[in-house]
Order: sequence, then C-alpha cells, then structure tokens
Amino acid sequence: MIYLKGLLKFLPTIGILLFIGIYIYASKLYPGGSQADLNAVGFDWSNNYWCNLMLENGLNGVKNKAQPIAITGIIILCSSMIIFFFQFANHFEKHRMWKMIIKISGTLAISSAPFIFSEYHDIMTSVLSISGTVVIIGMIRALYNNQLPFMMVMGICCILIIGLNNFFYYNENLIQYGPIVQKGAFILILSWTIGLNLISNRKNVP
Repeated sequence: MIYLKGLLKFLPTIGILLFIGIYIYASKLYPGGSQADLNAVGFDWSNNYWCNLMLENGLNGVKNKAQPIAITGIIILCSSMIIFFFQFANHFEKHRMWKMIIKISGTLAISSAPFIFSEYHDIMTSVLSISGTVVIIGMIRALYNNQLPFMMVMGICCILIIGLNNFFYYNENLIQYGPIVQKGAFILILSWTIGLNLISNRKNVP
C-alpha cells in the first residue's frame, strides 16, 4: 500500500514517459504527407507536427491508422499534466490566489490541447499558449520563492520557446521550421515537468 501511494506521486512522470513511447509508435503508423511534401510517405520529424498524427487522414490523403493511438497519447499526457499542476501548486505555492491560478490556468491550458487537431486548431493553440504562459509565470514565481534558480531559469526558457513556437507558426517565412521548434518545446517543457515532479516528491519524503 505504501509502495502504491509512493508510485502515485510520480504519475506525471510515468504519464509523460508513456506519451513519449506512444508518440514514437504513432509516428511509425502515420501514412505520410507534411507541410513540405503532401505526397511524402511516413512521418517526417523535420516537417510534421504532432497534431498531424491525430488527423483522420494523413496529409497525403491516406487513412491515418495513427489517429486513435495519438489521441490516446494526448489524453494520457493531458491527464498527467493536470495532476502535475495540482501537485506543484500544493507542494511549492503557499499563497492561496497563486495556488488557484496555477491549478486553473494549468487545467485550462491542458484541457485545450486535445482539441488542437480539430477545426478549432488556431483558437485552441492560442488558448493553450496564453494559459500555458500564465501557469508557467505562476510556477516561476513559486520556484523563485522556493530558491530553485535552475528550475526557474528552465521555466523562463519554456516561456521563450512557447513564444518562439507561435512566432514561427504564424510567420509564413519561418513556418517551415515550426515542427522542429515544436519538438524542442515538447522536450524542454516535458523535461522541466519531470524534473519538478522528482524534486517535489524528494522534498516531501518523510
């Protein structure tokens, strides 16, 4: 029972690792087509976005077998991140208002993520970016108060790469680099999340 309780504390990390595995597996099932070449075969790590895996058909028009797997992956990731935001707020933030800001903005940001593959892609991307920036600002504040400078700097880098990701996505001259920036954002933010999950649990070991 004690072992299970301890394991539950690391659900965000477990969920992120599962997501990464699912992401890689889904990419192998993607039929093809990217922003660089609509007739390409397979998933192009340099030119395909994560949301391409969640389309009903590949950009080349072929039925996308990766869709249900990719959607499962994003649901696991979102669930894991919501748990993480609540854990983080409870462990690191003492101010009641900021604790609520982290929980609410974090949940709002992550809840919009599954809809980025729908017809509301651009709206949901904006909601995700704005809410994500708010929650990260709240987290940076908490990390500063808890004297965790390295994790605070990583949080600032997360904000910068979110902004960079949007800048590239909405700039016709730079959109070709968008998929690479998106993957960089994934790596940085998920690494930061895992690090904080480990730190918060180590901090609360009796």
